[in-house]
Formats: sequence, structure tokens, C-alpha cells
Amino acid sequence: MRLFFKTFGCRSNLYDTQLMEEAVLERGWDVVPEPGEGEVAVVNSCTVTNRADRDLRRYLRHLRRSYPNLKIVVTGCGAYPLGEELYSSQLADLILGHQFKEELPNWVDREGIHLGGFQFVNRRFLTSISTTKAFIKIQEGCNFQCGYCIIPAVRGPARSVPMEQVVRQVELLVERGVKEVVLTGINLGSWGGEWGIPLSRLVERLIQIPRLKRLRLGSLEPSQLDRRLEELLESEILEKHLHIPLQHTSDRMLRLMNRRNRVFQTLSLFHRLAERGIALGTDFIVGHPGETREIWEEALSNFKEYPITHLHLFTYSPRRGTPSAELPGRVPPSVARERGELLREIVSQKNLQFRHRWPVPLIVHLEQWKGGGWTGYDQFYNRISIPAQRRELGPGQWVEVRKYQIKKDGNYAEEW
Repeated sequence: MRLFFKTFGCRSNLYDTQLMEEAVLERGWDVVPEPGEGEVAVVNSCTVTNRADRDLRRYLRHLRRSYPNLKIVVTGCGAYPLGEELYSSQLADLILGHQFKEELPNWVDREGIHLGGFQFVNRRFLTSISTTKAFIKIQEGCNFQCGYCIIPAVRGPARSVPMEQVVRQVELLVERGVKEVVLTGINLGSWGGEWGIPLSRLVERLIQIPRLKRLRLGSLEPSQLDRRLEELLESEILEKHLHIPLQHTSDRMLRLMNRRNRVFQTLSLFHRLAERGIALGTDFIVGHPGETREIWEEALSNFKEYPITHLHLFTYSPRRGTPSAELPGRVPPSVARERGELLREIVSQKNLQFRHRWPVPLIVHLEQWKGGGWTGYDQFYNRISIPAQRRELGPGQWVEVRKYQIKKDGNYAEEW
């Protein structure tokens, strides 16, 4: 059997698609690069915004029109709010819940809606990683109830992959040549909560694995960093970069969003980490309902005080079924865009200041040949370019850059 896979959404979805592809290959079936080459199309969906739902419907209609004999399987987060609609409108032949992804080969001959529950975590290992950097999902679900977010309803409560399974997965990847591992999850910092084990204990185990060169953590909520994790940042293995989502820097807006963090707590946390030479990324949502001019100016003033070096900016997009979608006080898109651009420029300047403040040798993991040279990321998650004359270098190699130019758009190696 020949299967085509299409993935929408986050890294967790990309990881889940890899698991499904591996299960298919182990069955002796083929994974094909184009839908027209397959008998089955598996669409791993996202439903984080109304736009994501629209994009899914549009793609499924395209598949139906272009490949009328193709069997369509929809899985992922969109299967839950849209499953009935997609199946009844014949845009999908099979709706499959998260619980059954790992068992995909046992389901592709079926039809109908099979969602299952949320009392599961991934039990399969990824074994056919072909890259030198691997993403590992160690946690599922979320217990937070942020007003703008539908994810707890479509991923279920927070639950963790057992420690020994995670450790064995990383050991296996390192044995196969992977040197950099990125831990991801729906709410990564809640890993171990059901057993009363902090994430720092897992990190402590992982950084002791021989030949692992870099461990990077995904997004961690401010309340999920304990002092032990801060201490572990001294390790050469743990990346000197943390992504800590704030979502906003006005306490009034944070209450509207039903967020748990507050400015007085997170500002001191960020400064404490920055003093230790840690690069700090965050998420920020502009244009959330209720973001009046007064609230925005308060947020902007506070934002300037944070030592933020990396920014994931989101312009608010409503999601049906969430409290935020029912709030008054919509912000015009043009206003939201202007606010977002201002935040981007502030962070760009702070990133430049950070790179001047910490002019240390950079340990660079090369990823691709681009623009006549090699590019990769250093231990602070900043991109660096290495000139074309070093073409003998290759993806996956590690380079210590001792001298480099610091420019606004990135660092440029001169000696290594």
C-alpha cells in the first residue's frame, strides 16, 4: 500500500507524522511524496484557529477534486471539532483520533469516526531519524485553560512519557549519530507532574548521556522553571537559550487571557536568567480582544524592560469554542500589525545587544548550505553564517567559531 502524508500545525504534529510514517514503513508499505502517487492520504490536522480549520477544509476539497479515488484519512487536532462535519460531507473517509495514530496500519482499511480517549502517551520510539538533530515529544496535553486556546479540548489533560522511555529514546538516537536533541510537548514543563517529578530531573539524566552534544528545551511556562533547572543551565550540554511564553506584558490583559503569569514575577525571572548569559525567547499575542490603547501602552512599557532576545509573535485570530472569541473589544488588524512590528524591532535591538555583551566562542551546529555559505545555530540559538570557502564542511558538523562579525541580521564567522 502507498500512503501520502500531509502535516499542518506544530512540531508535535510533525513528530506524530514521523511516528505514523515509521509504522507504515515497518509494515512494508510505501510513503510517497505526492498524493497522486498514493492510495491513501493521511492529513494530520491543526485546529488552533478558525483559519486553521478553513485551511484544512480547503485542502481536503482540493484532494477530493484532484484525486477522486484517493482514500482520505483525517487525524490530528482538527479531527475532534470537525470530524462529524468532514465525514458527513464526504471530505474524509476515516476520522482517526490521536490515540490510534501509532496503530495507523491497523486502521487504514476502515471508515467512519474513531476518536478514542486521551488516556495515552506515545509508546513507539522513532528509530529511522535521518538528520543530526532530532525532536522528541515527551509529553501530551495541557492542564492550563488560557482563554484563547482550544488545545486542552483536543489534546486532553497533561500526561507524560515515562522517564526511562525518554532516556532510552535519546540513547538510541545518539547511538545512530544524532548529536542534538530538542525536547517538545504540548505543555513541556508539565512533564512528570503526575508523578511529582520535575522536568529538571529528566534533564539531569539526559545531559549525562555520553556523546550527546546539545540538549534544547521547547517552550516552558514561567511557573515551570525550578531553581535546579536554572543550575543545570551551567552545563555545556544544555543550550543557553530558553523559550518562556509570556503572551502579554499587561497584567490586565493576562487576566483577560486567563493566564497564570504576572509581570512582577516574570520580569525578575527573566533578569535573573539574563544575568547568567541565557538568551530568552517568548511568545506574544497582539490584538487580543480587550487590548485597548491604554493596556497596549502599559504592555509596551513593561515589554521594554524584559531582556528578550527571540520573539514568536502572533496576531490574535479567534477560535470558536474559546472564551476569548466571545469577548468584546476587537482590535483592527492594521493596529495589531503595527504593534507587532514595534515589538519585533525592540527584540531585534535587544538580540544585537545580547550578542555584543556575550562575545564568547560560538559552538555552531551546521544545518544547511545557504546563500553561498553554511548556516547553523550557536548555543544561544542565534543563526551564524560561515563563508563559502569552507565548502568541505557539511550539515551536522560542529564548528567552534572564535572570531566573528556581529551584525543586526546575524553573526558572520571570520575564524574557526
